[in-house]
Amino acid sequence: MAKCISPSAGHSGSTNVLIVGAGAAGLVCAETLRQEGFSDRIVLCTLDRHLPYDRPKLSKSLDAQPEQLALRPKEFFRAYGIEVLTEAQVVTVDVRNKKVVFKDGFKLEYSKLLLAPGSSPKTLSCKGKEVENVFTIRTPEDANRVVRLARGRNTVVVGAGFLGMEVAAYLTEKAHSVSVVELEETPFRRFLGERVGRALMKMFENNRVKFYMQTEVSELRAQEGKLKEVVLKSSKVVRADVCVVGIGAVPSTGFLRQSGISLDSRGFIPVNKMMQTNVPGVFAAGDAVTFPLAWRNNRKVNIPHWQMAHAQGRVAAQNMLAQEAEISTVPYLWTAMFGKSLRYAGYGEGFDDVIIQGDLEELKFVAFYTKGDEVIAVASMNYDPIVSKVAEVLASGRAIRKREVE
Repeated sequence: MAKCISPSAGHSGSTNVLIVGAGAAGLVCAETLRQEGFSDRIVLCTLDRHLPYDRPKLSKSLDAQPEQLALRPKEFFRAYGIEVLTEAQVVTVDVRNKKVVFKDGFKLEYSKLLLAPGSSPKTLSCKGKEVENVFTIRTPEDANRVVRLARGRNTVVVGAGFLGMEVAAYLTEKAHSVSVVELEETPFRRFLGERVGRALMKMFENNRVKFYMQTEVSELRAQEGKLKEVVLKSSKVVRADVCVVGIGAVPSTGFLRQSGISLDSRGFIPVNKMMQTNVPGVFAAGDAVTFPLAWRNNRKVNIPHWQMAHAQGRVAAQNMLAQEAEISTVPYLWTAMFGKSLRYAGYGEGFDDVIIQGDLEELKFVAFYTKGDEVIAVASMNYDPIVSKVAEVLASGRAIRKREVE
């Protein structure tokens, strides 16, 4: 890796590359620039008070400390001249003058800009939403507080997606009770389908997790300001000392509204295969973008996964250096609950059938998600290395037909 040889580092009001957001996409972009021999100034800014860390681990291991989660040690940033501004919030981006303004009034000029701001968790909008001990999980501090308060107490998790289910699994050992509230009829339904969702639900129920499905929270009730009960639309009342909300997220792009950088109707930043926005010299990557997915006919998609953020950060860096790289990776993710790992590859949005091989009861299976005649995604538990093999085939550009799987 190259080192920074630019003399102005650390003081002046201008940088060669400015990266807004220090998650996987932002950090990998900075690292890739140095790996490719770039030796000018790089400034990475983050809302967090910590150096870049592994955020997806927060919901899998809620009492992890920031230093255990760090993606690189402090010395790494010093050695390679990657400046990190913590607790630094960008409020405006002036693309005409290539300048950003921070909340504290600090101004920084750039010649290349990467926007990787990630997303913000959605919160409940019901009655009593301001009571104490209701959390979203975004930082190590959030996660640590949840564990501390949940020990031996009643916990309610709202949302049975990845974050909610990981938190519920982690808390079963610690909390007195864990309940999950979800609008769909099974966990992960949109992502993994009915049958896989039901099998996973059973695994949770065997670990004392109680589910309240096809309902939502209508009120949070407090005693002396602190959460005591969660009231559901089904009029059920669930005892709760702590509530964790995992009902999705929205892109953190409000600061770009007046910038001239295009946002779509949902607030995502559309980019091309080179991770370029509509403004020359401005790139975007990670959870806040939509991009053309090569092997699904360049359909514009948002894929908020760890591996995808890495790949996009890398491609953005290569194109800042005019290497004309294109994003072509196959989405890949995994999750772990109760010591069991689920792997997933592809993009299953809009699947119309699921072909399952193996044994769902035993949680030793592979599920192929198909649309029409084509396999568009695959998930497995205890069935390695099938998911990686499918990812390899899709990456090679070959389609997998439904009948081949059958």
